[in-house]
Amino acid sequence: MSKFHMTTALAMALAAATPAAYAQTSTTHDTRAAMNAATAPGIQSDEIRASKMIGSAVYDVQNRKIGSVQDLVLDRSGKIDVLVVDVGSLLGIGGKNVAVPLSDIKTDNNRLTLDRTKEQLQQMAEYRLEDRNSGAGTSTSPAQGGRLGTGGSTTR
Repeated sequence: MSKFHMTTALAMALAAATPAAYAQTSTTHDTRAAMNAATAPGIQSDEIRASKMIGSAVYDVQNRKIGSVQDLVLDRSGKIDVLVVDVGSLLGIGGKNVAVPLSDIKTDNNRLTLDRTKEQLQQMAEYRLEDRNSGAGTSTSPAQGGRLGTGGSTTR
């Protein structure tokens, strides 16, 4: 056999073997990925991310927009204490913030609903995100995190 025929035969053999090896590797990888996806922890259907909640519109039961989520306030244990809803403002001007317990908010088709009217929310007391006496709510996050409820950092 000539050198040209030998090179051609070798190239054809490699080309024929390559798709089978690639397909086998791909199938093995896909199976592992599917198994990992089934067992990997992740967000559940009855959960919502805070980053998606902040800024979201809040609707009444008649499907009218009554405000938007301004912020989430956590208690010392790390659970959401209240949602701060901005009600009555137009492009961030006017209106006020009110505190709504998380238990009053319902999720319906990825929308936040509240069994109150805009007028009822406007009659509620204003919720201040900053305490003038203690300074709570005015500081930025610490460079090194602490644990909620401890008042100190996790490093000693």
